[in-house]
Amino acid sequence: MTPSATSARLADEERFRRLYRDVADRYYAGTLSADDLRAWYRDRLAAVLRHVTDRSPFYRRHLAGADLDAVTPGDLTALPFTTKADLRREMYDVLSGTPAEARIFYETTGTTGPSTPCPRGAKDVFASNTAVERSWRHLFADRFGDRLPVVGLMGPSELYAFGDVFTDVADRLGACHVKIWPESPRVGFRKALRLIKELSVEVIVCAPALCLSLAKAALHYGYRIEDLPVSMFLVLGEICTPEFRANVSSVWPGATVHPALYGSQEALCIATGSAGGGLHLSELNYLTEVVDPDTGAPSCDEGELVLTMLIDGIKPLIRYRTGDLVRLSDGDDGTGLPGRLVEVVGRAADRIEIGRASLTPAELESAVLDRVRGCLGYQVVIDRDEAGRDKVTVRLDLMEEVSGRSAAVHAGIAERLHHATGVCAGFSVESELDPVTNTGSFVSWKAARILDLRGEADDAVRTARRVAHRYAIAS
Repeated sequence: MTPSATSARLADEERFRRLYRDVADRYYAGTLSADDLRAWYRDRLAAVLRHVTDRSPFYRRHLAGADLDAVTPGDLTALPFTTKADLRREMYDVLSGTPAEARIFYETTGTTGPSTPCPRGAKDVFASNTAVERSWRHLFADRFGDRLPVVGLMGPSELYAFGDVFTDVADRLGACHVKIWPESPRVGFRKALRLIKELSVEVIVCAPALCLSLAKAALHYGYRIEDLPVSMFLVLGEICTPEFRANVSSVWPGATVHPALYGSQEALCIATGSAGGGLHLSELNYLTEVVDPDTGAPSCDEGELVLTMLIDGIKPLIRYRTGDLVRLSDGDDGTGLPGRLVEVVGRAADRIEIGRASLTPAELESAVLDRVRGCLGYQVVIDRDEAGRDKVTVRLDLMEEVSGRSAAVHAGIAERLHHATGVCAGFSVESELDPVTNTGSFVSWKAARILDLRGEADDAVRTARRVAHRYAIAS
């Protein structure tokens, strides 16, 4: 890029930051009018459509037959969907610019298919991280008042946005942070726990499964969980039901658990958490649709989430089918944060057929963990009996001093699963579960939590088993 082109790009980025900051300030203060928000959507959609058709080889072809002038923020159906298959096939041709024009390069993990490029430019980073910053300011003020906690970041950094996003947000707030991902060969659980204790780390940012793995590791290495300073978990990366959160709080006495971020490498930060437990859509950055996951037809407020990104950065996606099943609502969770609420109930591909029912991951997790306390991990094993009927066994790792009698826990789970599926459920308490349960959503929630013996293992299950050793607690 020539010096003059670089100067022009930097000037454009600075103009965008000023514009976005002004709109975001009014949006979060509740003073952005409905007319102004509609104007924002209209102007940003037009800018992004111009941007992708000018600069993305894929979108120039993909949108060639669409009447772009007829598209409005309220009706995007004249535009074709963008799918994960498109991203894997087209790779760098999806980008609206070259990687050299980005601020940083990431790619997807490639656990179930080719890794796809996900670079982020200055506009992308600024707009997406602003939503996270506002969420953290709200969450920390609610929990800690005027002081800032020490934050432990437990997630990957190489070629992955986790470390950079939360480092930037911690810097914006002026909070101390420490990168202590236990799965890193340079850290491990023993060192992570030592640093949590020595640095008085009060906030842990991690995947939900890691909340339980960390507690299991603390017991393994001789810590009393109640003596550790952790008082807040900000979780992301997989479903996190209210039942799961209540269980984590029983394992970590006094700690609160908040779904803090819903997003992806491709789509950035889609929603952020609040003290009320809800996830609020980053409404300034996306137009959202909900469709039937099987047909693609418009749905009401429950179905597969489809996103059109409103920031004209390096990789804006148009009508991108996320593969995530969600419920949207206009309800207020009492926190005063703007944005519709989104509940993520699991991947469309992770729906589970058991007995007479087809359950989302969230529905199955809720049935297993409702009113269960002191659970350090679980796995649902599905098989068939001699008559060919589905049978279920739930394996639990329980702290019985917290959970109470295992027979009572079993009875409750069996009743809930029978009500949901018509299937009778068995039960076992095990001090060491299948290590694949510690992989969380690194591959998929289903691969980590469900052992389905009714057929051949799929690619996701084989991948999860191949990497499970990396999540060993005793490393």
